[in-house]
Amino acid sequence: MPTHEGGEPSCGPDVPRPEPLRTFFRVDEIRRDGDHVRYVGESYIPERTLSRKLIPKFREAGYDVDVEAVEGGHVVVATPFTQGRSGIPWVNVLMFAATVISTLFVGAYGWYYIGWETITANPLTLLRAWPFTAAVLGVLMTHELGHYVAGRYHGVDVSLPYVIPFVVPFGTLGAIIRMRGRMPSRKALFDIGVAGPIAGLVATVVVTAIGLSLDPIRIPAEVTSTSGTMIRFNNPPLLGLIADLLGQPTTYDDPGLTAHPVVIGGWVGMFFTLLNLLPVGQLDGGHMVRAMLGPRQETVAALVPGALLSIAAYLYFWRGFGIDQSVGLWTFWGVFSLVIAFNGPANPVDEERVGWARVAVGLATFAVGALCFLLVPIEVVSA
Repeated sequence: MPTHEGGEPSCGPDVPRPEPLRTFFRVDEIRRDGDHVRYVGESYIPERTLSRKLIPKFREAGYDVDVEAVEGGHVVVATPFTQGRSGIPWVNVLMFAATVISTLFVGAYGWYYIGWETITANPLTLLRAWPFTAAVLGVLMTHELGHYVAGRYHGVDVSLPYVIPFVVPFGTLGAIIRMRGRMPSRKALFDIGVAGPIAGLVATVVVTAIGLSLDPIRIPAEVTSTSGTMIRFNNPPLLGLIADLLGQPTTYDDPGLTAHPVVIGGWVGMFFTLLNLLPVGQLDGGHMVRAMLGPRQETVAALVPGALLSIAAYLYFWRGFGIDQSVGLWTFWGVFSLVIAFNGPANPVDEERVGWARVAVGLATFAVGALCFLLVPIEVVSA
């Protein structure tokens, strides 16, 4: 292995060698493994301290970095931020296109009451549901882009949003982004975690206000005259508050009228915000509480599954709701939160406290998120 001036191994002029690597790490060998650069040697300081020293300087050079302990020493692994994001992100594009189609179909059939025969005769009638699609995807994408912008600001390697297509009742299961590498600090963890809910809540309020200001739509007579059961989406307090401020109704005396489907986009934004703010694992709320409280976040997370399962038990045993209603919803999220709580939160390299300003922002975000909660969000009623 050739060496450069000073006796260190060399692997070409493009290999980053920030000063902390020279100061705190003895480099015995430098290897290239595709886009990865591996520095084999021995750390002069504890691994966690070495990571804290290396991350900022490697990020300035455009690399994420991790420290691995191996037999007889350590390996510092540097990975360029651009890895996996060159060219067109086809997976993101195709999933977004599929979700546009699924939300158009669900919106047309389920919320605009366009019959199956009409859709099959002229598929372009699906485009009548574009306001529903724009509302639902608008709040979801704004939420995820909030994370993306905050992640890029802090130099964290984040992906573009992946939107998940589905069927009823909304045509989507939401959206996610992927974060690669270690979180550099609690401040970065907090900012990335809180950016999504704040951006999503702003979009949700705007979409809800627009939907409430639009004229209600008329339910076809053949639907209102049909006996059976239907799913009712109850209004969270935030939706009622927006309606009161605008002086707009959410229900109508005429049973043939219902709120404009754009309002459902606001409902979706509120519901997904509430779920994302659960303080467990790597949900947004988990990131925020981990940043605010440090390792004590896991104590808070341990209480969440029990609380959600208790809500389900209360609705089932004392309120008489069936498992196909909100009981099943809270049971699912109780089990799911248990799984993600078991997997643990993101652990930042720098454990410096976030400061009272960020704590205040976090508490305010949780307070607004609490206005999105209601005990029975979904109810099956007789038509």
